[in-house]
Amino acid sequence: MSESLALPLVRGSLKAQAPLAPLVWFKAGGAAQWLFEPQDADDLSAFLRDLDPAVPVMALGLGSNLIVRDGGVPGVVVRLGKPFAKVDRLDATTLACGGGASGILVSSTARDAGIAGLEFLRSIPGTVGGFVRMNGGAYGRETRDILVEAQVVLRSGDQVTLTNADLGYTYRHSILPEGAVVVSATFRGHAGEPAAIQAEMDRIAAAREESQPLRSKTGGSTFKNPEGHKAWQLVDEAGCRGLTIGGAQVSEKHTNFLLNVGDATSADIEALGEEVRRRVKEKSGIELEWEIQRVGVKK
Repeated sequence: MSESLALPLVRGSLKAQAPLAPLVWFKAGGAAQWLFEPQDADDLSAFLRDLDPAVPVMALGLGSNLIVRDGGVPGVVVRLGKPFAKVDRLDATTLACGGGASGILVSSTARDAGIAGLEFLRSIPGTVGGFVRMNGGAYGRETRDILVEAQVVLRSGDQVTLTNADLGYTYRHSILPEGAVVVSATFRGHAGEPAAIQAEMDRIAAAREESQPLRSKTGGSTFKNPEGHKAWQLVDEAGCRGLTIGGAQVSEKHTNFLLNVGDATSADIEALGEEVRRRVKEKSGIELEWEIQRVGVKK
């Protein structure tokens, strides 16, 4: 797919060779061959319908749970901006949330509306689209506990509504098709007192602040918790606390977090993760699975 390829016309913004490092938490990695920020769902739908089906498409949220490899991402990266960041109350316990809305916006809108059960979203650094795709969760709750349905634009450009059951949720995983983009979702909680909801959000925020390296360039939780184990504990027991490769380091504060402590490349960060996996396997016999998505081309 060369830059001179005739791409479908759009109403939003379409940029060639757009750097992705500024858009992801690790602040590392290459460029998107094309970065598309659609104006609305119809703009996205028409673009994907008319785009050569061979061109890969990937959605990008807040870029928190992501390693973008140094060679960049071929094809089109779709980023849902302001037009997709709205949250509206539908009824006493239900919110309509744009795919680009942050967990903080969703949980605080729920609090103001007296809707409990969505507090955990306060602690996940991502967008609604990412939560729906990854079954995002924290503090004992996950997306499948609150999702009613999601509006999705498929790679073909078709707009479809998928129910909770359609998404086939398991731990940090859904069966959302490749190249599909979640443009909005309906979340349902239960009636609650705003003051009690705020207190729970404060409790979650404090627990997170205490245990996680929030002021660092990180990708959030690196590995999935294996059945019956905590990933951070396995990493710690394998002697990896503080381990470094290039500018990448295993956090001293929470060993399931990798940090860019200087000018780490994505290759440094990924190599460090693989070294941690190797040491954990050697020490405990357990194969850690990446929770962070790794995309693009190695340099």
